[in-house]
Amino acid sequence: MTRWVASSPGSVRRQPRRRLPYLGPPAYRDTPRWGFPALAWRWPTTVPGTRTGEFEPVTVERVRAVGGHSAAMMWTLAGLTLMAAAGEIWRYVLLLQSRGGALSDRLVASSDAVVTIGSVLALAFAVLAGTVTLWWLHLARHVAAESAEQDLPRRDWQVYVYLLIPGINLAMAGVVLAELEHHVLRRPADQRPTPGRAVTIWWAAWVVGGLLFAATVVWRLRGGVQAQADGVILSALTDLAAATVAVLTALMVRRISTLLAPLDPRKVRYMRVIRVDNAPPPRLRPVRPATSRR
Repeated sequence: MTRWVASSPGSVRRQPRRRLPYLGPPAYRDTPRWGFPALAWRWPTTVPGTRTGEFEPVTVERVRAVGGHSAAMMWTLAGLTLMAAAGEIWRYVLLLQSRGGALSDRLVASSDAVVTIGSVLALAFAVLAGTVTLWWLHLARHVAAESAEQDLPRRDWQVYVYLLIPGINLAMAGVVLAELEHHVLRRPADQRPTPGRAVTIWWAAWVVGGLLFAATVVWRLRGGVQAQADGVILSALTDLAAATVAVLTALMVRRISTLLAPLDPRKVRYMRVIRVDNAPPPRLRPVRPATSRR
C-alpha cells in the first residue's frame, strides 16, 4: 500500500513577474466620500501633542495674552487717574469756597482722602502696567520682525534705555512705536519708518503728559497760597493727561496685537460638516472585485 510519493522539486529560480504598462496615477471618477471622520475641524495649534514646526503661532499667542493683561491694567490705571483728577478738582472747588468762609473738617478730609488714595493706587498700577506693557513690547517687536522677515532695528537694551530714562523717553517712545508699526504692517525694509495717525496721536499725548508732570513737580516746589492753588490745577491736568495716555496705550496694544494675530482661536467656532446639498450621487461600481475584502 502506497502511503506517499516523492516528487522532484521545481526550479529554484523565481519566475519573472509580468510587468504591466504604466496607466498613470490612481484616479476616481467622482470625489470620494469615504474616509472623513465625524470630528470638528480644529486649528493645528490647538490639538494637544502636535507641532507645526514654527514658533510664530506660539509667540503670537503670548503676545495676545500679555497684550490682554496690559490693556486691562491700562484701563484700570485710567480709572484710578480719573479718580485722582476728580479729587483734585474737588479740592480746587473747596479752595474757592474757602475764600468766603471756613469749611467743614470732614469735607476737607474726604477730598484729601480721595486724592491720596487715587494717587497712590494710580502710581502702583502705573508701575505694574508699565512693566507688563514693556514685556508685551518686547514680544511684539520680535514677532513683528519675524513675520516681516526683517531684522530688529534696535537691540532690546537700547529700547529699554530709550523708554526708561526720563526726558529721552519723550522723544524716543514714538520712534520705537513707529518702528514696531512699520514691521507689523510689513512695509519694505529700505523704507524709513513713519508714524501713522494712531501713533502720532499717542506720541503727542505722551509728550504732553510728560511735560505736565514735569511742570507739576517744579511748580510744587514753590511756596505761597496761589502757588498751591495753581499746583492743584496742574495736578488735575496731569491726571487727566495720564488717563488719556493710559486709554490710548490700551487701544494701541489692542491694535498691534490684532494686526499680529487677526484671528483668536478661542473666539472661532468649531466647524463640522453636517450635510452636503445639491451634490451629484456617487457612481457605484457595477461589479465587486473578487479580491475585495468588503
